[in-house]
Amino acid sequence: MPINYPTQRITLRISSNSLTLAAPNGDSESQIDFEPFIVKSGISMAANLRGAFKEAELLSRGYSHATAIIDSPVILIPVEEFQEEDKDILYNHSITGHQQDLVASTVLPDENAVALYSVNKDLKLVLDDHFPDLRLRPLMYSVWNHMHQSGYGSQWRRLYGYFHDNKLEIFSFDKNRFRYCNSFSNAQLRDAVYYLLFVWNQLGFDAHHDELHLSGRLPEAEQMTLILKRYVQKVYVHSVTAAFNRAPITRIKGIQLDMITHFLKK
Repeated sequence: MPINYPTQRITLRISSNSLTLAAPNGDSESQIDFEPFIVKSGISMAANLRGAFKEAELLSRGYSHATAIIDSPVILIPVEEFQEEDKDILYNHSITGHQQDLVASTVLPDENAVALYSVNKDLKLVLDDHFPDLRLRPLMYSVWNHMHQSGYGSQWRRLYGYFHDNKLEIFSFDKNRFRYCNSFSNAQLRDAVYYLLFVWNQLGFDAHHDELHLSGRLPEAEQMTLILKRYVQKVYVHSVTAAFNRAPITRIKGIQLDMITHFLKK
């Protein structure tokens, strides 16, 4: 029986300089169809997305339902303190340079927080024009959930570092709450080591018992691990194939952890 694409949900991963498309396909070996789109420099992401609707195979199928995973600066608000009418003021007081963007909000029920993040207005217009049913998510949504679930109940505290799109996301949990969450750009080897150890010390973690968990596309992973182990005894670099029991999706070339956790979320 042919797939009824309008009833399926396509996922668009959108960062400042990359666009990736994926959709479920039970007939595929990897269980999803995956299509990176080559973005053109010098034009906006909204313009690139318009071009993708003309050129990308997945976007020619006529999907009506979509989830857009947005990579933009995030602030986290305790859920009990969040007021929808205050989100623009809170975000623009905390993050500069996005006053012309829309401010979106996504509830993180397991972590008792609301994530606020920006979405370019032109980009949102293109998405709305093509998808009657559109969901927005911050890029880190499924990564936070996955790491929170995997570490819940651990005897020792954990600090997480996730590398993607030339960024380093550092975060930690205290039971059902974020204890720390921040993003650092241009995180090459030396800077990344500095950021990780600075946050480790800032949070008062124990160098012998607490754990540092790294994932994503680490710059110079082996060298980074050697340096970090001079100061932190328990440093773990996550293998996605091992973490997800060699699920077929993990073998897709170029797929990021945030997309894997998005599709394999519990």
